Amino acid sequence: MAFNNPGRSFGGQSRANTSGPGYRGGDDRSNRSPEPTISTARILFGEKLMPTLYSDVAEDCAKEVARQIGGRDVNKGTQLRRFYDELVMLQGKVGSSAERYDAQAPYIQMLKAKVAYAMGRNKVDVNFDRLLRHVIDQATDHKSLAQAKLFMEAFMAFYKVHGPKD
Repeated sequence: MAFNNPGRSFGGQSRANTSGPGYRGGDDRSNRSPEPTISTARILFGEKLMPTLYSDVAEDCAKEVARQIGGRDVNKGTQLRRFYDELVMLQGKVGSSAERYDAQAPYIQMLKAKVAYAMGRNKVDVNFDRLLRHVIDQATDHKSLAQAKLFMEAFMAFYKVHGPKD
């Protein structure tokens, strides 16, 4: 009959201690994504829009995302376009109705989970993740959702110029 002794496996052979003090196993902290460098402070939706929101601000964001923090295979235009297309589809469903916005709000918020998944698969980097999350957080009603869609449209246009060639 075998006893369950810590540090012992069946047959009396010892095994390496993989927990507790002194364990020096693989800590994945060095593989974490770098900190985002994009500034989203100027991206504000609402009644009074900054005159340069869809021009200078969108272009600055496109340039920063084009720097590709996560490597050369991230932030492909086709990948970013999928997020934009989904935002367009959701905004089309909402239109100018507050009730339809309320019905679609969970799906709009789900874009944040989808961008996190894409980042986990190295399809987008931390800058695009931060940008899209900020845009979604700013889209709090049907009017600001339309503004978010226009901002992402301008961003995608500038990204076509400044981003990698697919």
